[in-house]
Parts: sequence; C-alpha cells; structure tokens
Amino acid sequence: MHVKNETGHETGRTDPRPPRRPVLAVLAGMAAAVCLPGLGGCSAPVPAMRVGCIVFPGYEDLFLARELGLLDEHRVRLVELLANTDTLRALAAGQLEAAALTLDELLSARADGVDLRAVLVFDISHGADVVLARAPISLQNLAGRRIAVEDGAMGAVMLSALLDAAGLTPQQIRKVSITLDRSEELFGQGLVDVVVTADPWAMRLERQGAQRIFDSSAIPGRIVDVLAVRADALERHAAALRHLLQCHFAARKRMRDAPEQAAPLMAGRLQTPPGDVMALYRGLQLPELAQNRDMLAAGASVDQTAQALQNLMVAAGLLGPATLQQAVADAQFLPL
Repeated sequence: MHVKNETGHETGRTDPRPPRRPVLAVLAGMAAAVCLPGLGGCSAPVPAMRVGCIVFPGYEDLFLARELGLLDEHRVRLVELLANTDTLRALAAGQLEAAALTLDELLSARADGVDLRAVLVFDISHGADVVLARAPISLQNLAGRRIAVEDGAMGAVMLSALLDAAGLTPQQIRKVSITLDRSEELFGQGLVDVVVTADPWAMRLERQGAQRIFDSSAIPGRIVDVLAVRADALERHAAALRHLLQCHFAARKRMRDAPEQAAPLMAGRLQTPPGDVMALYRGLQLPELAQNRDMLAAGASVDQTAQALQNLMVAAGLLGPATLQQAVADAQFLPL
C-alpha cells in the first residue's frame, strides 16, 4: 500500500492507514460505471494510466506538470518509487502501465519477458551519472575499495564501465548494493569508499568534498532515459499517453522560459534549494520535440542505441544471449 506525501500524492512508502484519495477514486469509478435505466449498455471508464518514477531531475518535468495543474490526474497517475528495481517489479506485476527508465533497464525488462516500448526520450546522460570517491582514491588505486552501486541495469552499466576504465575485474573490488536515495547517507557515514550515484545526491556529496573520478561523459550515448510503456497498454491508454507527452513538453518549456517560477515547485521532491535546482541538469542533454521525433523514428537512434547497448550488455554478462525481435521506439504518441 502506498502513502501520500504532504501534497497528497502517492509515494512508494508503506503505511498501515488506507490512503483516502484512492478510496474516493475507486468509489467515483464505481459510480461512473453504473448504467442508468433507459440508456442502454455502457462500459466502465478507462482507469488512470499509472506511471512510475524515482526522484531524478530528468523525470521531474512530469511532476512539475502536475504542480502547474497541467496534468489530468483522472487520466494519468504518477507513482513515486524509491528505486528502479521497485519500478521494474511493479511493471512486471502489472501494477504500472508505464515508467521512467534508462534504456538499458528497458532492455533488461524485455529480456525478462516484459514487452516495453520507448515513447519519449527524457534525456541523455553526459556526465549526470557519476562515480564519487574519497581523496586520494582514484582509478589508479581503486582495487579493494568498497564501491556502493544500485542493483539494476544502470548501476551495472556504470560499474562495468568504471572497472574497464580502471583495468579491474569485479572480483578486485568490494561491491555494496544500495538504492540511490541512500548514497549520500552511506558515503557520509564512511561505510563505503566510492559511490555510483547521480544528482541531487551527487551535487551535495561533491560540496562535502567527494571527488569525481568517473562519469557518463566517458560513455556518451550509453545512458538514455525514456518513458517505457507496456506494449499491452499502448492502445488502451493512447489518449492518456498523448496527454502526458503534451504535459512533458509544456513543463519543459516552463522550465526553460521561467526557471525562477519552475524551480520552487521542483525543489521539494528534488531535496534541493530552489536556487540550485537548475544546476541539477548539468550533464543532461534534454531533447525537444523535433529531436524526439528524429530519435524515435523507426530504425533511428533509439533503436540503434538499443541494439548496440544490448550487444554491450550481453558481452559484459549483464544480459543473456538475446536479439531484439521488435523495435523499441514508438513515436506515434508525440504531439503533432
């Protein structure tokens, strides 16, 4: 069961008390499905499309759209989760119709039998995913260190690239499994020597003296964040998807044109002072609509990147032998 945050929206935390708004929503849905005499047959309304997201600057425009009143929560419900491992489990269980994921996580889900399609490119990481260490730790003396990294595809890709850069094997380091939201805590307590993380935690750790020894700019184009949708939900939730993508681009425009208005609305979830919010987008390339159309076209860069990424993940032992039987990208829901 999920609990509401102070704004009344759903989070991934548990609480024994039943949340009020979902109960009211169920009752409203039941009432809407009742057929009145003389009106003939009627069908139950399509429930809101559930979209899972962790805290990450690249996904925050969806929540900004909600705060701005652009997002119709009868059509789209944002579900806040702590880690993408939770998100992938919820997608596999049919508890979500869509989620914000990295492209490699989408491929991992497909390899596990969950057919997902990428309908939007949120961002491309070019330095946003980082490896931070205590001085004087560097790539040259990384062997034997305790390295904290999130279980899952993105963490595995970053760790694999880090070890390649350091000339090490997994057996030469001590891996500590974490979730991103605990990276600052564990590093600050001295429980790990190195942490694979991202903003907002990376910014705070660097201000506390952590040293950047590796980041995603060394593996350009490999970490791409997308809106992944279950293939069996595409048709049923087509209208909701089009609405959500319109909200995404409208919120991005507000961020670009009026950052002083957008930042205070985003600061709470990002756990960052309003004046620092826009700095969290360092290292992120944010494709606009035209670039999304180009990237998501059949056989274009998203499909090409997915194939190359799958080959890399298979070679690194992150995926079993597999081939992409169907295209990953689907551009049909982008605004006209």
